[in-house]
Amino acid sequence: MTDSDDAMRRSDEDRALLDALFTQSPVGLHLVDPELRVLRFNTAGLGARSWRAQDIVGRRFTETYGLVEPRETEKLVREVLESGVPLIDRVVRARPEADAAHDRLYSVSVFRLQAEDGTVLGLAAAVVDVTERERARARMRVLDAARESVGSTLDVAVICRELADIVVPAFADTVVVEVVDSVMRGDDPPPPPLPPGVPLRRAAFRSRAEGAPQAHPVGDVRDIPAPTPYTQTLTDLRPRVLSLNDDPPWLAADPARAEAILGSGAHTLLLAPMTLHGTVLGLISLYRTGQSDPYDEEDVTLALGLANHTALCIDNARRYTREHTIAAALGRPHLPCRPVPHTALETVGMPCSPEDGVGWCDTIALSSARSALVVGEVAGRGIHAVATMGQLRTLVRSLAAFDLGPDELLARLDDTVKLLDAERAALPPTDALHHEPLAATCTYAVYDPLSHSCTTASAGRPSCVIAHPGGTLEIPDTATGPTLGEADSTPFAATTFGMPEGDTLALASPSMTSDPAGEPGILRQALSRADRPLPDLRDEILFSFAAHAAATPAAVLLARVRRFPSDRVATWQIDPDPTAVAAARRHVRAQLATWDVEEETADNTGLIVSELVTNAVRHGRPPIELRLINDRALTCEVRDTSPAAPHLRHARTVDEGGRGLFIVGRLAQVWGTRYTAEGKTIWAEQSLPSPSG
Repeated sequence: MTDSDDAMRRSDEDRALLDALFTQSPVGLHLVDPELRVLRFNTAGLGARSWRAQDIVGRRFTETYGLVEPRETEKLVREVLESGVPLIDRVVRARPEADAAHDRLYSVSVFRLQAEDGTVLGLAAAVVDVTERERARARMRVLDAARESVGSTLDVAVICRELADIVVPAFADTVVVEVVDSVMRGDDPPPPPLPPGVPLRRAAFRSRAEGAPQAHPVGDVRDIPAPTPYTQTLTDLRPRVLSLNDDPPWLAADPARAEAILGSGAHTLLLAPMTLHGTVLGLISLYRTGQSDPYDEEDVTLALGLANHTALCIDNARRYTREHTIAAALGRPHLPCRPVPHTALETVGMPCSPEDGVGWCDTIALSSARSALVVGEVAGRGIHAVATMGQLRTLVRSLAAFDLGPDELLARLDDTVKLLDAERAALPPTDALHHEPLAATCTYAVYDPLSHSCTTASAGRPSCVIAHPGGTLEIPDTATGPTLGEADSTPFAATTFGMPEGDTLALASPSMTSDPAGEPGILRQALSRADRPLPDLRDEILFSFAAHAAATPAAVLLARVRRFPSDRVATWQIDPDPTAVAAARRHVRAQLATWDVEEETADNTGLIVSELVTNAVRHGRPPIELRLINDRALTCEVRDTSPAAPHLRHARTVDEGGRGLFIVGRLAQVWGTRYTAEGKTIWAEQSLPSPSG
């Protein structure tokens, strides 16, 4: 075979291949000259069988096929013609003359044709109808976006708005999301079928048309008139697609919706119930208007996917709302309603809302005009954390009544936390608390206004700052004890530091963020101007945490030292002699007369002083000191250096002694013993009448 015969054979093969492609291939092939006029096209291609050659050949490529954006397409095609770089799989939108009411999507690939000498002959374009493929991809993008974005919060209204923002305009021209009103409040959803008259709250509305009419505003609560497709969908839980053309008769049952539908020009409605485990949470109404295509079965599948995901997010939010409501109701009785008044101390504090922790702060009136300051935190959230917080706060207040030192009180508290944690570990493995160890922190401080000192101990890292008058700050060198319940044998240590009049002490739970130096930087910054009222100072601290995006403490407590009136304290040194008892009674009588204390209280105080001084003289060690404090109560206390303390016992009728503390216990409202490194103090309190009498 000669070369000419071989060339002729290849030419015949090429011609046969082109003829087959342009007459039989399902891909739309087009041959276009440099002026973008169609020279030849594939009559077998999709959508081209009804076209006539005389209507296509000779016309410009971009003016023939009903392109929605012909100028943009022409620009792309000319770039291929000029650069020779092919355009591959570019999706364009068109409205073919045979079906101008609906858009079609075509994948277009364009290649430059040129002769062996480089002369540009034109373009070859391959067109494939990818309408269904692109619609499927668009549906998947909507569903993926919903799974990624819907449910970012635990607020039902926000969840519904997130869904509305995703489906409009990607899947609907208008959307209405309605939720059963009881679900919005955190209650259990009703079982199907939804009873007539159950109110729904319109949680979200969105439309691509600005100022689109609404049947009811967002937030409106009302039941849906029946029978309508809306009520039927909530009854049988079956999605449905309805044509809104030709004024369907059910619109008459709901005039408000009918007016909104007609005003928006909606032609198709897709209803999808939001259900979970057979219960009804709400309804999604999707509308298409204008030139948008009606919904089909694939759209119904997507709508159900959106409804199911949204229902799951709403149920999570509902459960959180319910648990939060219960936790708030449970925790409220465990928190102080208002600050306890202290003569020498002004306090203000509040529990905060950290990401993971339940906190409390407390001020407790102690004996001898002293005050206890408490800041604590329980790890975790929800009902169980709040209940544990209530247990620990109650326990701290109970232990404080025993006049324990801060370190000893925390040791007792730690024992209880370990016991509670062991009880959790003993729960069945199926119980959620079995796998949730109990962890808590607590800072306990005792302020004595008569010695101007504060003693503190901490379970966990303490956040403590003192602001002195004039703006100088001090961070006490306080010891860090183990977290409550931690398997650490390190004992708790107490630290004492001075706090004269005008100082402001700030305590925060250890969950707060510290600066790189390990110091509570936000507290220091706010306390640099501590001359403001304490409520304003507390607010600035909380606002500063939010502004710095720092971890918020579970509780903040501020205490400002005030002067304790010197004329409301009287102190006498007692000789270790039985005759000193009578002298002590005379001193007390004279002082009570100066304070204008009523006669009955003065008589009782005289008896109490007699018994306490007698005990100190007989069983204590000098020096002995008697002190009388006129504060919220009348306190009588006797100090000596002996560590041994008498105990209350009921003397028998034949006993000549032993009734001292028994008498004290009957006359005083409360009494106790307080130990120090120097010895002990036995004190007794009597209530005083209010100023109003």
